[in-house]
This record gives sequence, C-alpha cells and structure tokens, in this order.
Amino acid sequence: MIQDNPALIAAIRDRFAHVDSCPFQGERIFFENAGGALTLKKVVETSGFYAAIPDNPGRINPAGQGTQDVINKAKADLGVFMNTTSGQFFAGESGTELLFRLIRTACVNAPKGAKVIGSSIEHPATRSAARRWAGIAGLDYVNVQHNDEAGLVTAEDYAALMTPDVAVATILHASPVTGMGMDVAAISKAIRAVAPDCMIIVDGIQHAAHGQLDLDAYNVDGYVISPYKVFSRHGYGIAWISDRLSAAPHDMLIDAPATGWEFGTRDTGSFATVSDVVAYFDWLGGEVSDETEPRKRIEAAGRAIHAYETHLTNAMINGTGNLPGLRDMDHVTILAGEDNPAREGLVSIVIKGMESPDVVETLNQQGIRTHTRKADHYSGNVLTPLGLPDCIRISLCHYNTEGEVAKLLAAVKELAPQG
Repeated sequence: MIQDNPALIAAIRDRFAHVDSCPFQGERIFFENAGGALTLKKVVETSGFYAAIPDNPGRINPAGQGTQDVINKAKADLGVFMNTTSGQFFAGESGTELLFRLIRTACVNAPKGAKVIGSSIEHPATRSAARRWAGIAGLDYVNVQHNDEAGLVTAEDYAALMTPDVAVATILHASPVTGMGMDVAAISKAIRAVAPDCMIIVDGIQHAAHGQLDLDAYNVDGYVISPYKVFSRHGYGIAWISDRLSAAPHDMLIDAPATGWEFGTRDTGSFATVSDVVAYFDWLGGEVSDETEPRKRIEAAGRAIHAYETHLTNAMINGTGNLPGLRDMDHVTILAGEDNPAREGLVSIVIKGMESPDVVETLNQQGIRTHTRKADHYSGNVLTPLGLPDCIRISLCHYNTEGEVAKLLAAVKELAPQG
C-alpha cells in the first residue's frame, strides 16, 4: 500500500512539478486535481526538447522519421496503458473537441428516426454534442436520469430506457462534480443487450488519472481523455476509436486515407509526453508489485492509486489523527453521500452559512487550493436538482498526502459558525 510507504510517497512527489508550491502563490496544497493534474517533471523536459525541433513528422529526413517513430511509439504505449490491440488513437484540439467529433460522426451515420441515449450526470462535452447532433441528424434524444443522492448513473438506469432503435450512446466514466465513477463495462453490456450495434462513446477525461483503464473490457467504440488531467500538459486531447467507428464516413480531406482522422501536422511533443505518462504508471506498478510485464505493472499501479486515494478520501471524510472528518462537522454537507464506494479521489461539500466562492477564497489564502463548481452550464445538471447554487470541490490525486488532508480539515473546522 502506498500509504504504508513514506519513501514511495516521497519518490512519487519528487516526479511532479510544483507538488507543494506554486510559482505565483508560493507554498500551497493542491486539491484542484480534477481541474487539471500536476505535471510530471519528465513531461516538462520532453516538451521543451520537441518544441525546438522544426521538422515535420514523417518527412524523408532523420528528424522527420525520428519524430514519426516517437508518435508511433506513443500510440503503441497508449494501447498498453488502455489495454487494446484494435482500433486507433489520434490527437485533437482537446478532449471536448474530440468528443464532439466522435459523437457527430456517430449521429450523422445513424439511421433516420433512431435514438441517442445519454445520462443527466454527464459533462456537457457529451451531453451538448449528443443533443445538438441528434437534432441535426433527425434522431430522438433519450435522457437517463442519474441518482441525485448517489451522484451516479447505473447500468440498470440505462437498461430501463433502452430500445432496439438506440443507435448512439454516451457514457461518463467519472463525474468531475460528484467524483463518482460509473461502471462502464456494465452500462455497455446493458446497452448492447438490447441494441448490439449501437455506437458507444465514453468520456474518460475525469477517470483517467486514477488508473484502471481497460478498453477491451468495455466493448465500446470511442474513449476520450485529456492528457492535462493525466499528468501531461494542456493543448490537446487523445481519442481511441474502434475499427468500426474508424471506417465510418467522417470529416476528412479529399482522397485522404479512408480511416484517417487527424487533421494537419500533429505536435510530436504531445505524443512523446504521453509515453512519459505511461512510463510513469509502469514505474509505479513496479514499485507496488513484483510484476514484470508492462500491462501487469500498469494494472498494479491503477489498483494502488485507487486504494491510496480511497485512503485519503476516507481520512478527509472520517478524520485523521485528532481531527474530526467532514462528516463530523455540523457546518459541512458532503455531496453524494459519506460512504459511497464509487468515489474516485474527490469530495464536494457545502458549508453552512457561507457561499462556496468565499470558502474557496478563504482556503486559498491559507495555501489550500480548491475550486468552486457553480450551477451553470458545466455543473447545473448535478447541483440544480439538489437545490444548490454551488459547491466546493476538493479533488486529490495519489501524490497528495494525509498530512495535507489534515491541514484541510483543520482549516474547514475553523469555518464553523461562532456562538
């Protein structure tokens, strides 16, 4: 267990830039990982190296061929990391942009009068795309209502509304508001039991940093991540699509390869940093297990990350040392329940008598970085049914520590109304 190995925690933290300080703020605790994880130092180094290379990948010169090899390796590494030997990986502007492209393609190729199904827990990256392109393509949109109290949606919820004419489905792997993970494999199975040819597209952006990705087990047609939320950097997204979706008619250049999905010359550095991320998971898996195969080490890393992050969120909720947990503070309400096994490294709360932006600012002044989620176009689907205008999102990752959790609890305890 990571929590039982202080030397390993120190080694993990040493691999990340700005793990305990901000170049603008100074010393701080970073509990804003759902908004963008910390960046590996190796990613920073790799980005600088490739930013200086002028050659286009694939050109007939040593640099062009060398950079193309880097891209090819990154795609192979992604196959190991996400466990698939079929389909293809490609990069785009962002995770949101890629989800729009995949959903658009699935919708415009669906039979007229068919249905698109998705859930109310989803980030607008999928909900907006699905509703927009369902309307343009003449498809009916079916909304699966999530469980407000649990902060998630289940396979049973999808199954209750499934019909054979569902041609496109979207699934959120983890919510950036509630922090709850969905059982993608079970939801996919429920969809295919009724509509076996449905195109299923998954938003994996929030889930990916917590490890445990397995495309072969999901039986879906598209999966999208944002590397800046998986220890890499901003400026691009990564999509995987099945062979079936690859071959579907889609936006492309005239006479270009039929299964090509990328537009223009891609940034070699962005792909190279993906390999850095995969290498990090491989390293961590070797530290927490005796596995020798890369995929097995990555699986071990995912299990260890999940266990440690559960340990940290449990400490946050139940208390640590002589500090009471959030559940024991009368002025704190925890969203999606205090004992929710679907939680993935995130606890959202509201503070009695204080507006969430004021809480976030108060914590920030003490060097504790959190974030306000408002009932707007990003989070209103989750917060409005709860009657909440906003909440405080506390999101952690496996480089955070129990000591940092203790400092947070001490600060939140002091926010109790006086008198």
